[in-house]
Amino acid sequence: MIRIVKRIHITIIVAASLLLIAAVGWGFVWNYAHQKTVPNEVVAGGIPIGGLPIHEALEKLEKYEDSLLQRTIAIHTEASADDKKQWTAAELGYKAEFQGIREALAKLDEGDSWERAQYRYHFQKTYTLEQSWNPDAFDAAVRKQWSYIEQNEAKNATRAITDDDKVVYEPHLDAYRIDLEPLKAQVNEWIVIKQEQLGASVENAFEGVLPIKAIHPAITLEKLKDEGIDRKIIEFSTDFRTSAEGRAHNVTVTAQALNDWELAPNEVFDYGKLIAKAEDLYDYREAPVILNGKLVPGIGGGICQVSSTLYNAVLRTGLEIVERRNHSLPVAYLPIGQDATYAGGAINFRFKNTTGKHLIIRTEVEDRKLTVKLFGTMNENVRYDIESVTLKTIAPAVQESSSDRLSPGQKVTLEKGKPGYVVETYRTLLRDGKAVSKDRVSRDTYKAQPTIIEVGSMKSGNSPTATPTPPARSQEPLLEDGI
Repeated sequence: MIRIVKRIHITIIVAASLLLIAAVGWGFVWNYAHQKTVPNEVVAGGIPIGGLPIHEALEKLEKYEDSLLQRTIAIHTEASADDKKQWTAAELGYKAEFQGIREALAKLDEGDSWERAQYRYHFQKTYTLEQSWNPDAFDAAVRKQWSYIEQNEAKNATRAITDDDKVVYEPHLDAYRIDLEPLKAQVNEWIVIKQEQLGASVENAFEGVLPIKAIHPAITLEKLKDEGIDRKIIEFSTDFRTSAEGRAHNVTVTAQALNDWELAPNEVFDYGKLIAKAEDLYDYREAPVILNGKLVPGIGGGICQVSSTLYNAVLRTGLEIVERRNHSLPVAYLPIGQDATYAGGAINFRFKNTTGKHLIIRTEVEDRKLTVKLFGTMNENVRYDIESVTLKTIAPAVQESSSDRLSPGQKVTLEKGKPGYVVETYRTLLRDGKAVSKDRVSRDTYKAQPTIIEVGSMKSGNSPTATPTPPARSQEPLLEDGI
């Protein structure tokens, strides 16, 4: 009996103990499940919030988010620190939000005590801070603030030659553009905080200089001046006072087509191209031309006065003559040996710009006087003298023909002959007034023009009829000084 009582007593004690243990355990579970604090060791975006009361943790996270949104970005121009504009990060589309932590903390109060305890026990320890911003909003804000900067266009430098032959330059104008890409990269580096830096103290303000780049025009003052059009280096004139209206017109329009012709270094000038341009722009008129060594009516007479005047300016500048031939007959407006003829498809006038810089050809026609001016680079202590030497005079031949109009043996001179010449022309380089070198530039032959005589034919029974001078052999037609 005593044993039975003893066993019952032990059983009661054990049961009571178990109930006590269960009660204590459940109390522990209940207390654990119903805590109002964040589970230990929880970190959100680098900020430790484990063990904090939940409302304090939420306030701390919200305050941190807000501090990031209120950071300021100030931009000023390089020219003036007072020309400044400031925005908050939020105004530029910046967003910062702790991902999932608020929802996770809210679930700590959901479910029964056992579910809560399990959820708390397995609570996630690390949460990230998601950040983003809108670079386009930054771009738009900056460009709106300084829109005036981009309201100009680049303007080329210009060069003008005045009426008194001065070379005048007008500087170029740069345009300015806001170059935001480098600045946006800097702002992005600052505004989006790296995960490993979250939680630590961050810079609350960013200050940057507005990046502006100059847009140069295609032709800057430096580039234009580097072409070397420094001054007028030579001018040469011929006159055509005695020319008829047609020839005067042809000289004038050819000169107009030549005006402002520009040559790059080592470029070859081609007179044939000038004549083609003039024909496109103007109509040539009737004037005497040279056909096979004789003056005859034609179209374009006078165009070679322009080539010859240009040739003399070129000679006195020391340029390289690529192609040039004298007229078959002497011309009235220049010494023999110093002219340059042109015959389409047969004879051209070409020279090379050997100044090392650009060259501009200007022309002027006034009071039946043609002037060619060259503008470019040439040492002021240098000049060239031109001298032509007649080596031989060619006597004119006599051509006779019989005529029934005249008395037998009577002679009438129809055309008086003109002598021809063989001429050499030399160019002397002078530096500081002293001759440095002398070169022959040409050896020219001008045809003699025959004397034309008509002789009355002899009648039958009288002396034999004079034998006429045989006609010149036929040749391919060569038209000079015309088109």
